[in-house]
Amino acid sequence: DWQAEGRRAFEQLECFKCHGDQGRGDGTSAPTLTDDWDYPIRAADLTEPWNFNGGSSVEDIYRRMRTGLDGTPMPSYTDAVDAGVITDEQLWQVAQYVRSLSPAEPPRVREVVRAFLVEGELPVEPADSAWAQTEAFHVPLVGQVVVKPRWFTPRVDGVWVRAMHDGERLAMHFTWNDPSQSPDAGWQEWLDRMAASVTDVDAPVQTEQGADRFHVQVPMRLVDGMERPYFFGGDTRRPVYQWRWQSAPDRLDEGSATGPDRFVSRSGNPEATHVARFDRGQWQLQITVSVIPSDTSTAPTFVPGRAIPIAFFAADGSDGERGLRGSVSTWYAIYLDVPTPVSAYAVPVLVMLITAGLGVMVVWRAQQRDQGGRTS
Repeated sequence: DWQAEGRRAFEQLECFKCHGDQGRGDGTSAPTLTDDWDYPIRAADLTEPWNFNGGSSVEDIYRRMRTGLDGTPMPSYTDAVDAGVITDEQLWQVAQYVRSLSPAEPPRVREVVRAFLVEGELPVEPADSAWAQTEAFHVPLVGQVVVKPRWFTPRVDGVWVRAMHDGERLAMHFTWNDPSQSPDAGWQEWLDRMAASVTDVDAPVQTEQGADRFHVQVPMRLVDGMERPYFFGGDTRRPVYQWRWQSAPDRLDEGSATGPDRFVSRSGNPEATHVARFDRGQWQLQITVSVIPSDTSTAPTFVPGRAIPIAFFAADGSDGERGLRGSVSTWYAIYLDVPTPVSAYAVPVLVMLITAGLGVMVVWRAQQRDQGGRTS
C-alpha cells in the first residue's frame, strides 16, 4: 500500500538520519545539524505538523522535498529524481507517509483534563493497553521567561495528558517528545553549540548535561472562586504540592513548594509511585497518587466532581535546560469523574413510562369519543 511504499522511500532517502525512525527529530545526525551560518538547528518533529515551515498538507511537504529549505540542512531531492535514484511518484508517497505520522488536525486545547472513573485495576505502567482506550488532552508548554534565568528556546512544546481513577488512586499518564534520553553523550556536540550560540540573557548556558525532568503541581489547598497560587511554584501565602520526576537517576520526589526554587521534599515514605519509559524520541511517564492522602495536612486531596487546578514543567537535560530553564504551562484543571447516580438511569425510564401512559390514555379517550359518536 501507499504507506508501506512511502516508508520504504523514507528509508531509501535516509530521512530517518535527521528526523528519526518515528519522525520525532531524534535521528543520529540531529545533534550535529547546523544552518548556513553554523548555528545549531533542530530537525523538524514530523509528528507536529502545526510547527512545519511552509504548511503541513501533502502538497506542501512534497514541495519542500522538491525545493529544499534555504538556509537549513533540508536538501532538495529534485536532482535525485532527475538522476533516477527515486521517482516522482515515490516522492509523493514519502510526503503522504510523513503526513500520516501526525494527527489530521492540530490538537484542540481544552481547559479541563478528565480523569475517567474505572472499575477494577488501574494501569501499572505507561505502556499498558488500557491507556489507549482513554482520551488524551493536549497541554501547550512555552519557555520559562518570567523568572531568571529565563529560557527562550524551549525543547518541549507540549504534553499529552491522560488520567483515570478508581475512587482511591489517581493514575496520570504524560507523553512528550524529547530527542534525547538525557544525559546522552551523543548530544554533547549539540549542547556545546547551544552554549556558544544562545545569548547569555541572565546566565551562561551550562555545558554539562543534566537529567530530563517533568514536574506536576496542584494547589496545596482548594479554595472557592478563581483564586490560584502562582503558576510557577506557588508562594508563601499559597503553596503548591509538586511531584518532581527526573531521568538520571530515575526518581520521583514529592513535596511542597513556596516559589520556583523553594521545594521541600515530603518527609517519610512517599505515597506516589511512578514508571517512566523512553522510546525513540518520546517520554512516557505514569504517576499514581492517592485520591485522599494518609495525611491531609501535608498533601492535597483530589475531590471527585470538582475541577482541581494543575500545571506542568518540562526540561531537556541535553538542551541546556538546567535549574529553572525549561518549559512551563499555565493553570489547567483535572476533573475526577463521579459515579453515575441511580437516578440518572431511573428518571429516563420513569419519564418513558409516564409518556407511554399518557399516550395510551389519549388513545383510549379518543376511541371512547369515537364510539360515542357512532351510537348517537
